[in-house]
Amino acid sequence: MRNKLQNIFFVLTISLIIISCANRGNPSGGPKDTTPPEIIKTTPENYSTNFTGKEIKIYFDEYVKIQNLQKQLIISPPMENAPEVTPLGTASKYITIKINDTLAANTTYAFNFGNSIQDNNEGNPYSYYKFVISTGSYIDSLSVKGEILDAALRKPDEFVSVRLYEVDSTFNDSIVYNKLPKYVTNTLDSTTTFSIDNIKAGKYMLVALKDANEDNKFQQKTDKIGFHQDFITVPSDTSYTLKLFKEEAEFSIIRPRLISGEKIAFGFQGGYKDSKIQINSELPQDFKSVVTKDPKTDSLYYWYKPRFKDTDSLLFTVKNKKYSEDFTVKISEQPRDTLIIEASPKRGLGFNEDFKISANVPLVNFDEKKLTILDKDSLNITYQTAFDTLSNTYTFAFDKTESNRYKVQVLPEAFVDFFGNKNDTLNFNLSTRKFADYGNVRVTLYNAKYPVIAQLTDAKGEVKAEKYSTKQEPLDFSYLEPGKYYLRVVFDSNKNGKYDAGNYLKKLQPERISHFNEEIEVRANWDPIIDFTLLD
Repeated sequence: MRNKLQNIFFVLTISLIIISCANRGNPSGGPKDTTPPEIIKTTPENYSTNFTGKEIKIYFDEYVKIQNLQKQLIISPPMENAPEVTPLGTASKYITIKINDTLAANTTYAFNFGNSIQDNNEGNPYSYYKFVISTGSYIDSLSVKGEILDAALRKPDEFVSVRLYEVDSTFNDSIVYNKLPKYVTNTLDSTTTFSIDNIKAGKYMLVALKDANEDNKFQQKTDKIGFHQDFITVPSDTSYTLKLFKEEAEFSIIRPRLISGEKIAFGFQGGYKDSKIQINSELPQDFKSVVTKDPKTDSLYYWYKPRFKDTDSLLFTVKNKKYSEDFTVKISEQPRDTLIIEASPKRGLGFNEDFKISANVPLVNFDEKKLTILDKDSLNITYQTAFDTLSNTYTFAFDKTESNRYKVQVLPEAFVDFFGNKNDTLNFNLSTRKFADYGNVRVTLYNAKYPVIAQLTDAKGEVKAEKYSTKQEPLDFSYLEPGKYYLRVVFDSNKNGKYDAGNYLKKLQPERISHFNEEIEVRANWDPIIDFTLLD
């Protein structure tokens, strides 16, 4: 009996041990795989010479997938007809590059895959794998290195391409608009430095491009560009710095058309402020016209009266500096726009703000006796008025006090528009906050070359406040909303009061901007002082 009990106890003990071991934890599958795939062979071999084939295969020790190939794969020199890389969207143990172009003789080609090759299970990248072949008897091995900056922003865009154009008998400055570069590389998404490798000795033009549509050609309307001022000679030990900037587009008019009664829209690109719209049709004796700009879009509106009854088209000439172009605009009888008046701001009024009234139809008359501004104690507030015809906006400037309320009352017929329409009674209620709700920043510049424009921006580079200075003096930014700001200083070299971007064809670099390297935190009722020493 005792032996039987001992046997039962032994069996139970073993069973509990087995159960305990089985339930000790859920299977984890082992440590996470962090090893990138490995290449086991390529056909032809990497860095092969005298290449004449049409296909390249790269074999891996595990299944791989290709991600974001369009941005990551850089082929230098670029090919007119892009090669076909497979497989895309599925996993495979090899990658095939099918060449669809005629390769140039005695030329080294480099395929840089960036971070596009990843293992199928964990997504571990085979980073910056480069496959190199030459159609000649040797591999070109020279390099051009440098860094990319943004002329206006604290850091440049990602995926900036850097290219070399060979300076030979066919070279001209317009090559960036219509030809592929000789060599190209890309900063990808992780660095601002670049290295163009496997190039020949020679004379080149060095250009950087934020290529919006990735066609390897400069489109002024959409792309940023940067260029080295002079041609470069390779080999060279120089490290080059390129500043990206957005050119101001050359002025031109786009598809003028009648959009409502006696209102023609002239769409444009480029700087519009020197534009003149001249009508060339035969005009009635009482003809009048006015031009305004749409507040949100790149359109100039040409308003006219009276209606033309005996014609279905009007002839115009638009001029702007060296630009001049003739247009024919079809017209018809359409309803006119109804007068709409808007105010800005609508409620809260900052101490650095003026009250503004604008309209969608040109205003031709304002009776100041019919507009009053009263404070919270019903005291009449005096104001000064200015009118901008192009923006069709009246500005009302007056002294403001803290924690006050202002009522703006506009009586009927205070405003008269181009077609004789008048306003009804309008009331606007505004208020100011306490001085202590805002912050103030004093900036002192050292080693500045005047004149300068000191700007406080947000993280995206949008200007929130600015000061123009022609001499050494403290620059006070008052009544700032609490938040994070960034300081930059524009060197206004041509003394025109604004930042000027560069121009590639004119070989003009953008005006220099220096960035304060620390974030400025503005708090309510807080007055930080910033000392900024500018470098030569």
